Amino acid sequence: MKVPFLDLKAAYLESKEELDAAYRRVMESGWYILGREVRAFEEEFAAYCQAEHCVGVGNGLDALHLILRAYGIGEGDEVIVPANTYIATWLAVSCSGAKPVPVEPDERTYNIDPELIEPAITPRTRAVIPVHLYGQPADMDPINRIAGERGLKVIEDAAQAHGALYRGRRAGSLSDAAAFSFYPVKNLGAVGDGGAVVTDDAELADKVRLLRNHGQRVKNRHEVEGFNSRLDELQAAFLRVKLSKLDDWNRRRRAVAARYLERLDRLPALTLPFVPEWVEPVWHLFIVRYPPRDVLQQHLANTGIGTQIHYPIPPHLSDAYADKGWEPGDFPMSELLAGEILSLPMSPHVQRGQLDKVVGSVEEELV
Repeated sequence: MKVPFLDLKAAYLESKEELDAAYRRVMESGWYILGREVRAFEEEFAAYCQAEHCVGVGNGLDALHLILRAYGIGEGDEVIVPANTYIATWLAVSCSGAKPVPVEPDERTYNIDPELIEPAITPRTRAVIPVHLYGQPADMDPINRIAGERGLKVIEDAAQAHGALYRGRRAGSLSDAAAFSFYPVKNLGAVGDGGAVVTDDAELADKVRLLRNHGQRVKNRHEVEGFNSRLDELQAAFLRVKLSKLDDWNRRRRAVAARYLERLDRLPALTLPFVPEWVEPVWHLFIVRYPPRDVLQQHLANTGIGTQIHYPIPPHLSDAYADKGWEPGDFPMSELLAGEILSLPMSPHVQRGQLDKVVGSVEEELV
């Protein structure tokens, strides 16, 4: 039996009738950009996130970028970002013209360490972007407190945290604005690219709507230099179907994670995820740490088990930022995690037999 890292076809087959009906509904409407499906999804996703506004955009990176643009953050400004994250968080800052300022993660949660944020603030700092990495919210209360005291915006990168809870509140409602990705592998994934900005700030939402559509509210009247970043009707229709299933799919992810945690806890050489009592993660990924990570990954591959590494190269050591002067050793915790982290198969569609095989194969290598 082979165990894929992720089986997207299973999600389609489970919802085939509804997804196919959504496809037909859009195709027969003859309207494919910024129509009824997008408006309906924006209303439904805003309500789901316990927020006032949602603006559908082209992808998660664009969502972050357009928030920064709408807040007027750009050339000469600095934005605090996690050192341990996917590079898209940094790229959004760079695209706005601002400078990403990395902060190391908490060793237990892998999210940005709030205690290290204040020392990174300078007179040029305009915002902080905490990432809810792997589906577990960052510790938002101290981040919001520091930002409030220093007059900074807080922007959630919630690309991996659809439905996650922090002290009973949804990811997306924990800051000034939040960016979501609907890339197909996400907990709420489209059948292609997609993203959204979620906020209680009506002025920000209006600016993002303007920016996403060539800077126009009325056709051919361009008020600002905008962009072309619009969630399309087909993706919105598919996302509406999947949103209705998201809580159940997240519940199933939690059940898979609970079995992993119970079964793998007997292996002291393996570092398992740490979950603070004040969060309810949605387990976008199930991350373990093991120093000879590549050996374990190869062993699992040899037994037909798919795994991935999220992420093997910290942004500060990527070629994209090679001209910024960072060197190995500048962010040692992020570099340590990059060398030890391994993602095991995780989705609502992991079967009990598949999970048993993954656990058994890990045990073969570690015991």
